[in-house]
Amino acid sequence: MKKKKLKKMPVTAFTAQILWVSLVALILLPGLKPVKSPYPMLCAVVLMEAAYILKCVSKPEKRTAASDLMNIIWIFLIAWEIAVTKKNLMHPVLVPAPENVFYVFYEQPLILIKGVYDSMKLLLVGVIVGLAAGVVTGLICGWVKRLRSLFYPVANVLAPIPSIVFAPYIVALMPTFRSASAVVIILGIFWPTFLNMMIRVDSIDRQILDSARVLNLSQMAMVFQVLLPYAFPGIINSLKVTVTTAVMMLTFAEMMGATSGMGYYIVNYNTYANYTNVVAGIIVVGIVVTILNKIVGMIQKKVIQWQMF
Repeated sequence: MKKKKLKKMPVTAFTAQILWVSLVALILLPGLKPVKSPYPMLCAVVLMEAAYILKCVSKPEKRTAASDLMNIIWIFLIAWEIAVTKKNLMHPVLVPAPENVFYVFYEQPLILIKGVYDSMKLLLVGVIVGLAAGVVTGLICGWVKRLRSLFYPVANVLAPIPSIVFAPYIVALMPTFRSASAVVIILGIFWPTFLNMMIRVDSIDRQILDSARVLNLSQMAMVFQVLLPYAFPGIINSLKVTVTTAVMMLTFAEMMGATSGMGYYIVNYNTYANYTNVVAGIIVVGIVVTILNKIVGMIQKKVIQWQMF
């Protein structure tokens, strides 16, 4: 039985293990560039390997994809380790040692956690308000022909424009930088959602509308009892794009003058040319986006189980 299992293992799974062992050895070996303690990086690498093994065991069908991804990650970290720590070939300030970057997570865990917490509060407000306003107003304007003819050209122009373009003006208008950041996120979510809802109303099956008209429903009942349930699966399916867009807007907005959050953390240390902390902040943003996408994926599977992803 063990031989059969080994035959089914992709070649990339074995190369991933070889690369992982090589990386661990490189981390433990001394290099030309002086660095802080290597153990935070070593702990991170061990946790990543444990997560990879757990993924392969729990979901064998995704073993190849997970192995390919880990190979890319290990190769990148090995190249980074050799070029910076072992050979000291890169710029001493612009390209920090990986050990020093991972040491930031050990040195400033509370600061990083607080930044993520502040960002998530702002993100939650922005996504909920922007999504709810975009869905409701988009369905109403899509259903009422006069409103559609009035607002569709406006939405068609504003939806493709990133809301961060308006950030300097919004900062000047709003009383605080945090409220300005929230407005930037809301606008970044609202206009694409608003336009998408009007398009979805226009594409609804006419038989559904005819059946609803037979029941003599009011305009509001038509919107909330017919159009909203029809558009709901599409709203849930687009949540990953919505959340990713919101995180992008959030990071940019926090860089405009916020006093906390992930974007503030990055721009604050960038001002002092502390690129070790800047890279650590970028890694945190990547981790947060990955976790949010996982959460959204779980919501999608629970809420619209009949659809295939």
